[in-house]
Amino acid sequence: MIVKEENWSNIPLLHIVDESNENSKLPTVIFLHGFTSAKEHNLHYAYNIAKKGFRVLLPDAHLHGVRDEGLDEVQLSLRFWEIVLTSIEEMAVLHKELQERGVTKIGMGGTSMGGITTLGCLTAYPWIDVAAVMMGAPGYVELAKAQMSQFERRGFKLPITDEERKSLLDTLAIFDLTKQRKKLNHRPVYFWHGENDTTVPFEPTFNFYNAAKKDYADEPERFEFVKDPTAGHAVSRTGMLRTADWFASYLNE
Repeated sequence: MIVKEENWSNIPLLHIVDESNENSKLPTVIFLHGFTSAKEHNLHYAYNIAKKGFRVLLPDAHLHGVRDEGLDEVQLSLRFWEIVLTSIEEMAVLHKELQERGVTKIGMGGTSMGGITTLGCLTAYPWIDVAAVMMGAPGYVELAKAQMSQFERRGFKLPITDEERKSLLDTLAIFDLTKQRKKLNHRPVYFWHGENDTTVPFEPTFNFYNAAKKDYADEPERFEFVKDPTAGHAVSRTGMLRTADWFASYLNE
């Protein structure tokens, strides 16, 4: 397996491919890490996905990994949606680079914040062919409101005006998949979520799945939700391996 540190249009990333496929034109999976994590923390996903015959890109999110600016977790939390929205914007940059390299089939996935970002990207980018979402949330507005309430309950005064709050929620609504689920457009999407997750709550994502699966009535196998009754905010090995299998099933269609 080849792992290269690269920089694509000022986006630092790891580029992973099996050495037997290094010079082949392969379908590519962009896999996004979670909050306070970094690109190299998802190498086990990349390894298993690349083994299936794909090229994998692991980018560092804004303010994470080598882009870290020394913020503490509270400071970073206050910029959570800035990070997510920046990542959504940067996926268009990576897509342009992939197009220039002749890649036409693209999957996207991620854990936690990376899963949240993936769901936002599904509202914005019809070029995503397959998605895998671990511990993600499609309801951007609902999640943002819950985060704000949690901050305020902990005694923090949010450093934004009422007008700025409204502007943020209006922007997040653009990428809120619960408000426009038809943008899934029958694309294969796999969800994994622990039922005891207190970081990204299980229930709202599962409720979205149950509503949206009606749209997949003719092809129910293309829309899958695996719930782990004992897990919190950590993906099981089984869930991780199923991610690689999901891309193998649908990214070569």
